[in-house]
Amino acid sequence: MILPIVAYGDPVLKKKGKEITKDYPQFSELIANMFETMYNAHGVGLAAPQIGLPLRLFIVDAEPFSEDEELSEEEANKLKGFKKVFVNATILEETGEEWAFSEGCLSIPDVREDVFRHETIKINYFDENFVEHTETYDGLAARVIQHEYDHIEGVLFTDKLSSLKKRLIKGKLSNISKGKIKSDYRMRFPLLKKGR
Repeated sequence: MILPIVAYGDPVLKKKGKEITKDYPQFSELIANMFETMYNAHGVGLAAPQIGLPLRLFIVDAEPFSEDEELSEEEANKLKGFKKVFVNATILEETGEEWAFSEGCLSIPDVREDVFRHETIKINYFDENFVEHTETYDGLAARVIQHEYDHIEGVLFTDKLSSLKKRLIKGKLSNISKGKIKSDYRMRFPLLKKGR
């Protein structure tokens, strides 16, 4: 089932997610709905807060990046089939040079800005079967994970921008929260007046 994606300005996007237990109701259905919602919106990641649930859960499928011609063959191969579910994740380490990459977010349509992130991360998480993993990722895989991880910490990529950049996009962000945008996927707007 395709769910509406929560737009910028909704308080759920600023909440730190709660841990999920093994007995969370209809957990596998929730994950399936999140993947369907993400694919429908042409995203490469989606976190539970983006569908209105303040939970420590996010999904990624970075395969679309593997077709980027600017990537090395090694980097492209790492992203092929890179589809994962992260439950109760904790980033243990962020290392390496910080590098900029133009990021966007399904909750903030039509806004893309360069964000600096560390090259390599070490992360502990549970998969969809509640099997625990501790793994290291680098490059675009690490970046996608960091972006989605920020969501479960109540952080948006726009929070990482300079005050000048934030001022430049303030009007766009305000319009998104009021529903004054066109989106080719279902969204839920926090400040949309009833009856409009």
